[in-house]
This record gives sequence, C-alpha cells and structure tokens, in this order.
Amino acid sequence: MTITYLKSGKLAAVRAEDDARTAATVAEILKDIETRGDAAVHDLAVKFDAFDRESYRLDEDEIAAIIARVDLADLADIKFAQENVRKFAQAQRDSMLDIETEPMPGVILGHKNIPVQSVGCYVPGGKFPMVASAHMSVATASVAGVPRIIACTPPFKGEPNPAVIAAIHLGGAHEIYVLGGIQAVGAMALGTETIDPVHLLVGPGNAFVAEAKRQLFGRVGIDLFAGPTETMIIADETVDAEICATDLLGQAEHGYNSPCVLLTNSAKLATDSMAEIDRLLDILPTADTARVSWEDYGEVIVCDTYDEMLHVADDIASEHVQVMTDRDDWFLENMTCYGALFLGARTNVANGDKVIGTNHTLPTKKAGRYTGGLWVGKYLKTHSYQKITTDAAAASIGAYGSRLCLLEGFVGHAEQCNVRVRRYGGINVPYGAPAPAAAAPKP
Repeated sequence: MTITYLKSGKLAAVRAEDDARTAATVAEILKDIETRGDAAVHDLAVKFDAFDRESYRLDEDEIAAIIARVDLADLADIKFAQENVRKFAQAQRDSMLDIETEPMPGVILGHKNIPVQSVGCYVPGGKFPMVASAHMSVATASVAGVPRIIACTPPFKGEPNPAVIAAIHLGGAHEIYVLGGIQAVGAMALGTETIDPVHLLVGPGNAFVAEAKRQLFGRVGIDLFAGPTETMIIADETVDAEICATDLLGQAEHGYNSPCVLLTNSAKLATDSMAEIDRLLDILPTADTARVSWEDYGEVIVCDTYDEMLHVADDIASEHVQVMTDRDDWFLENMTCYGALFLGARTNVANGDKVIGTNHTLPTKKAGRYTGGLWVGKYLKTHSYQKITTDAAAASIGAYGSRLCLLEGFVGHAEQCNVRVRRYGGINVPYGAPAPAAAAPKP
C-alpha cells in the first residue's frame, strides 16, 4: 500500500493557529453585538463593508427598484435555477411523512414534521455576488413552510447587488437586510432593537461566518459548519489534465483558503495536472485568489489502488467530491464521508453550485463524517406524540411503566404510572410500590 503526496498544503498545526485567531476575533465581535445591538451592527457594517445607512433593512419600494435593474435574460436564468432547486426540495419534502401507528390496542404513537418558526439565511456576496446561495437557503426554507424567513447579504461594490436581491426576494424572504459577515450572522441570531432573533441560522460563508455560526450554536440552531469551500477530484486515466486542473481551480477561486485536492492512481495524470494548473493560473482572471488557495491548500495524492483512493477520500471527507473514473458508481456505493458527489466527467461542481437543483450548502472541515448538507429537512423538526384511548391500555402500559421506573429508582415516575393503574385499571397499588404483573396482561 503506497500513498504519495506530490504536493501538500499548509500543515494542520498552522491551520489550527489560523482558526484560533479567527475564533478570538469572532468572539469579541459577537460580544459587542450582544452588548450594543444596532449600534454595534452599524459600526461593523461601516468598518468592514464601508456601507453606511440608517436602516439596513430594504423596504418594498427599494426591493422593487433594485430588481428592476436586473437584465431580463439574467432574471430568466435565476428563475430557471431556482425552479430546479424548488423541485428537488419539494421531492425531498414529499419523502418526509407524518406517521401514526397503534403498536397495541389503545396506544397511539406518531410524529409530525413541523417547520422551524423563523430562519436567518446568510447569502455571501462581498467578493462575488453569490446569487445561487439565495436559492439554496431562502427558496428551500420556503418549500419547507417556514413562516418567517429573513436574509442578510453584504453590499457588493458599495450597494445591494440586484441579482442577489432578486433571487432572495423570489425565493420567498420576508425581510432582507444588506449586512455581511459576523455582524449579519450575529444580528440574526442574537437579535437587536430592530431585528428579532431567529430560531435557525443557515447558509455558507467565509471562515469568520462559519466560526460565528459555531459559537452561536446552542443559542440558535444551525444547518452545519459550512466554511470555506473544499473540492476533491478523484480521477484515473479515463480523463486528462485539462479537465482536472480546470475543476480544481474552479473552486480554488472562491477564496484564499479553499482546499483543493487531486486524488489519483495515475502519477502521469498527477504531474500533468500540476503543470496544467500552472498554465491556467497565467490566464485565469481570478488567479490572484486561486493561486494562493492552490499554493497554500492544494494537495496532489497518488495511490496504488482504487481501495486506497476510497480510504483517503473518506478520511479527508471533502465538501465537493468529483469522481471521474472507470467506476464512478462504485464510489457512489462505497463512499461514506463527503458533502456531495459529482459523478462522471459530464457534470461538475459548478453545476451543483449554481443550477442543477441539489443544495450547495455542504459540510466542510470533515463535518461530512456526521452530517449531510443543507436540505429541506433541516428546516423541519420531527416531533413525536402519544395518546392512550382505552382504560385497558392505560392500565396495561402503566403497570409496565411502574415496574420499570422503580427498576431505575424513580418513585415519582412510578407514581405517575401507578395513579393510572388505580384509576383506569381498578387495582389498588400501594404508594411507591410496583404495579403487579397481573395488571399488565400481554397485548
């Protein structure tokens, strides 16, 4: 078994130092928002986004005027992509059924899927206007039936981006704020004098947004840790260096700290792809960003076998995993830790990011080991219920409950059961004693 790293990124210890500095900055800013509310949010918006206005919420007239600036062809494309996201989210929602069952006569058990009552959607947009993130968070929340959907997006070049605002509005947001970064996430979660706090935060973002969500988790729910984008290409000699290099750099341009990994069993494909990346970086308009990500976070790993590639891929648990091999479905059947799979050379991560319909808010930093990405189910809470409809069932279940509670030493619990055995079963159980087995005939 041989696994060779032709290129490695920053050491884990160095990345941990970066994370610690980010965490300290975020904690200080969140404390300021909690203490000073709107005043802190205003100061932070001016400091980080150079955006100053009395209220950061857009009113209906502003929204209409901003959307009117969107080219009709662009608006049609936005609607096409959003419809694909809605269709897939609706199919997912339709798979989630309320249930009710009667495991024994007179005992009814069930669960209901209830929408979260308010959600704050973060739509990134300071560096690039992330139109698609509005579909993924806002439109999906709308399909789930969330009654209050608010969205925050930063200004782009000093003003609200028309395409982003259009996508947020068409997605179904009830409140739109032109706020970015930690101040946006903090205001939605903690609340201010003018912004009521939400129950759930969703949406991707940079390292500071992801860390803010992590620190706020518990006070509010979050979808997942969706930090700087990650991509992995799993490839063999069925594809060439051009497509591998193009797909790696397509995600590296997201930011300066976007991990991108080529995992292959072909040393030739590995070295050719590295050379092709160097060539493309000389002509890519976003090379200033992509080059830093590739130099600091890029990796090229060569394995001997497909089984080794599978093992390494599951260990890395990358956000986006593009598989281009002679056995793509084998990886689909066997991979267990990832954000989303993109199978075959005909598709690519950009399709998933922008238009195809699956959600692009996905787990990063190995969170794919324990969670999938954002989907309509994240906006729903599954709550169970029970009821007993007959005296016989109340006495029967109560007798079992009495004895099992006392087995654990809970007398007060047992008496909750015993009082039902006495009232509905007509059996005089002494206080704090176990109900007799005769009071609980097997159904």
